[in-house]
Amino acid sequence: MISPKLVAKIESEEPTLRLAVLIDADNAPAAVIEGLLAEIARFGEATVKRIYGDFTSPTSSQWKKVLNKHAIKPVQQFAYTTGKNATDSTLIIDAMDLLYTKRFDGFRLVSS
Repeated sequence: MISPKLVAKIESEEPTLRLAVLIDADNAPAAVIEGLLAEIARFGEATVKRIYGDFTSPTSSQWKKVLNKHAIKPVQQFAYTTGKNATDSTLIIDAMDLLYTKRFDGFRLVSS
């Protein structure tokens, strides 16, 4: 859900919104990246683009091909245990760190 403040800023003549885009590579397919970034661009500029996952695993390795093209910073999270919580936790901690910088007007979290 988009906040009323965000909608007002989108509809006004104000400068472009600064957005942080955080992608869960364990759950989001690389095939959606073009459409995803185009949709995000409708709302503002993705000033930070990060992707989280274990890029040594077959499920996340598909992302390697598109990272440089779209200037997405990979954050390696090895799967030391079973389950997917390590990547999720890393993404959440980074989101909170970015939130407290107060440099962003909004966040886009990408998962399945």
